[in-house]
This record gives sequence, structure tokens and C-alpha cells, in this order.
Amino acid sequence: MKRNTIDKQILSIALTLVALLTVPILINPAKGTAFLNKVLNSITLNFGPLYLWACLAIFGFLLWLAFSKYGKVKLGNSKPEFSTFSWLALIFTAGIGSGIMYWGIIEWAYYYSSPPYGMEPLSVEAASFAPTYGMFHWGFSAWAIYCVPSIPIAYAVYIKKYPSFRLSTACRGIIGDRADGLLGKIIDVCFMFGLIGGIGTSLALGTPLLAEGIHHTFGVEKTLTLNLGIVVSLMIFFSICLYFGLKKGLKLLSDWNLYLYVAIAVFIFIFGPTAFIIASFTDSVGVLFQNFFRMSLYTDPVGKSGFSEAWTLFYWGWWFSYAPFTGMFAARISKGRTIKGLILGQLIGGTLGCWLAFAIFGNTSMFYEMAGIVPVLDILQNEGAPAAILASLQALPLGGIILILYLLVAAIFLATTVNSAAYTLSDVASKNLQIGEEPARWYRVFWGVLLTSISIVLMYGDGLEALQTLSIITALPLVFIMFLMIASFVKWITKEYESIMVQQENDASGDLPTRETEVVSQKQQKIEAPAILSKTRLEN
Repeated sequence: MKRNTIDKQILSIALTLVALLTVPILINPAKGTAFLNKVLNSITLNFGPLYLWACLAIFGFLLWLAFSKYGKVKLGNSKPEFSTFSWLALIFTAGIGSGIMYWGIIEWAYYYSSPPYGMEPLSVEAASFAPTYGMFHWGFSAWAIYCVPSIPIAYAVYIKKYPSFRLSTACRGIIGDRADGLLGKIIDVCFMFGLIGGIGTSLALGTPLLAEGIHHTFGVEKTLTLNLGIVVSLMIFFSICLYFGLKKGLKLLSDWNLYLYVAIAVFIFIFGPTAFIIASFTDSVGVLFQNFFRMSLYTDPVGKSGFSEAWTLFYWGWWFSYAPFTGMFAARISKGRTIKGLILGQLIGGTLGCWLAFAIFGNTSMFYEMAGIVPVLDILQNEGAPAAILASLQALPLGGIILILYLLVAAIFLATTVNSAAYTLSDVASKNLQIGEEPARWYRVFWGVLLTSISIVLMYGDGLEALQTLSIITALPLVFIMFLMIASFVKWITKEYESIMVQQENDASGDLPTRETEVVSQKQQKIEAPAILSKTRLEN
């Protein structure tokens, strides 16, 4: 008898929430966006510092965990399923999306023209902080938020042997069997709701950049039809990848995406303003480490510049809305790795991958503005960020070719992110899956089509700004859920650490016999053979 793997209860709740979100915005975009902005203002006013403290606490917890005795625990008794490069590529491309291709090259300009801490716009001091803040927002803090759910989820599946990669499963240490009931459903739906807001933000940023590139390269007029065409094309592309699954589809896509990304960065580093890139990046690292705690907790309660709300809180909300998804995805592909390896791989690998964009793409764009080669700030103010991004790329040697490759990487990043999100959503909205079993092919494709359909509906109703705002709103309950997961994990591992290590040492010695063990075994066989023969003769 064929197993039913579709969790109809979670699916119906999630689809109902999606309908409640999209239909009002589609009917009246202005009122829908205004309502969400009121909710957003209330959250940032009352809970803004919570996001900041939560992020800092999570970062500290991960550092402690990685270098404590618990960091040695291996998540499963098998070898890693993917090579380190493919593993990092999957995590990086799934978690970052085309946002890094968008903000990596232009974010400095916003901080340079509207700096924090009451600094003079366009000043030397503002120029020092401008490339640094992007590295901060996309650095260790961001990847700490991304990383923390992967630990309890992986522990629950590979150590506790629970068959599900859900958030509710990772909370079992605290909520117990209620994970199977209403409370568990609420936790899982909160994750799905948050992910929809995060994906909407990625599409809201990525689609206009691709549209500007097509307009610039081929002269196609920038219209709603062009935006819809881009989203539909991406939907077809990643639906094919979803059909082929994790190893054949997502792995190859992520590998080649990272190859292209690094290749473009290396080309710009060599043929761009190399000396300025190195000097500015070096200065930014110093500024970041000197001001890390101030940047992490900056709220500006007296000046009320709105800088923290517009940037840091927006980013932390975006990361929190994505975090359960990236955690589930990272947990699924991290079997056989240690807790320390999983933490450092994401914190260091993810951070350096993002810093590559800000160090090379961002500083190149900044150099062109300072040297008077490209009026980046003027283009940003008059034509928008996508036009300023393309103008910076066009000024490079072989600018036309680099521009096309850059847009290709941005498109693949965006497709990979939606791809991975659809895969994870189909996993959460499934049941009765065996260990290592993937959701049904049609179900994976269904979620990919659903995510992009939501974006198309909101794009048609001019509601993408509302969905971008929603990423911060939907992140609020996830902050509490993530701390619930941490508490559950700590309760598990502190009780079970000794027995886990004994079991893993036994597994290791059993799986990998030494030469001495083999020799002893052979001698034992030689001794036992005559004894067995003599016993047989006596019995006869």
C-alpha cells in the first residue's frame, strides 16, 4: 500500500494564510501596504532592541558551543554526503540569493550619503563606515542567525532519530509530545509564513535588477510584463531542478553558481582598482572589529535618525525569516559533520563569501564614484539602484561581458534560493518520510510554482513592497521559536553527551579497524582453529 506523504493539515493552514495575505493586498495595495507599515512601526518601536539582543546572544552561544566539548559531537555516524565545497556552495547559494549581487555592489552608497551616528554625509568618516556596514549586515551576525536552527534540527534527526526536519521536532526537548499536536503545527506554520515573507523580499530585490539588465542589454522596455516574464522563466527553470532533486539538481546548480561568482570576483580584483580594493577592505575589517558591539546594539533613541530601523532591524528581520529554512536545509545536507564543523563552516564560510562581494564589487563601485569615473550617487538618486549597479559594471574592462555574467549569476542565485525554499517547504508539509527520502517530485514542483505565483500576484497588485515589509513582521514569532529550539537542544545534549561520545567512539573503532586489530584477529583464528577441530573429533 502506498504511503500518504502529504500533511494535509499543515498544507491547508499554510495555504489559508497565504490567501489571507495576498488577496487583500491584491484588492487594495495602498491600504494593505499602509496596514503592514503600521504593524511594522509598532514592532520596531516595541521590539526593535529584542532583535538586536537576540542576534548578539545567538552569536555568543554559537561561539561557546563550537569550542566547548559539545562541538565534538558528530551528527550521524556516516561520512559527509557532500564534499566540503559542494556543501558550502549549497548553504551559501540557498541562504543568500540574488540579494548579495544587489546590495554587495551598491549598499555602501546609502551609508555614504546617509551615514549613522550623526556623521556628516559624504565625509571621510562616512566613507570609512560605508563599505564596513555592508560587511557587518551580511557577516558573522547574519550567519549566526542562519546557523543556529541547523544545530537542534540536525541533532533531532541524526542523534535522536526523529524522522522529520521540522522546527517542532527540534523543540521536542521542551514541548514534548505537543510537537505532534496543535502547538507543533503552529510552530511549523510560523516558519512557513516567515519564509514566504523572506522569499518575497528576495524576489522584490532580484527581479528589478534582472529587468534593468535586460532593458540595458537588449533595449526591452521595463514594464510589468517584463517582470512577470522574468519570474515565470525562473519558475520554469527551477521547477526542472526541483524535479531532479537535491543531488542532481540543486547540487550542480549551486556548484556552478559559486564557480561563476568567484570567477567574476577574481576578474574584477585583477583588472579593477586592485590597490583600492585591498586598502578599503583592510580598513573596513579594522573598523568592523573596533565597532562591532556598537553596530550590533545601535538604536539611536535620542537622534531618532531611523538608521537602525531602516537597515539593521530590516536585515535582522530578513535573516530571522529565512533562518528556519536555511537551518532545515543545512541540517539535511550536513549528516556526518561535527557540530563545530557545521557552525564554523557557516559562520566563516558564509561570512567570507559575502565579504567577497562587498570587498570587490562594492569597493570597485565606490572607487568609480570617488575617482569621478561613474557618478554612482547621482544615478542612484535619479534612476535607482539597479541602474547604478549596471553603470558600475559597465565601466569595467570587458564591461558588457561582465554585465551579462553578473546578471546570470544573480538569476541563478535567485532561482537557487527559491528552489531550496520550495524543497524545504515541501519537506515540512510532508509526513511519513523515511530517513533520507525526498518529498514527492510533483510536490516539490508544486511549492516552487506556489512561491512564484504569490510573487506574481503581488507584483500585479503592486504589493511587493508590502511583502518586503512583511519579512520583519513574520520574523517576530520566529525569534521566540529559535530560543525554544536552543533550550531544547541544550537540554538534550547536556543529558546525553557522555553516552553519545561513547557510542560514536565505538562506531568509529568498529567501522575503521586498525592494522593491529587485523593481525590480532588473524592470530586468534589460528589459535581457535585447532581447538575447534579437536572438539569436533571428541564429539564424534
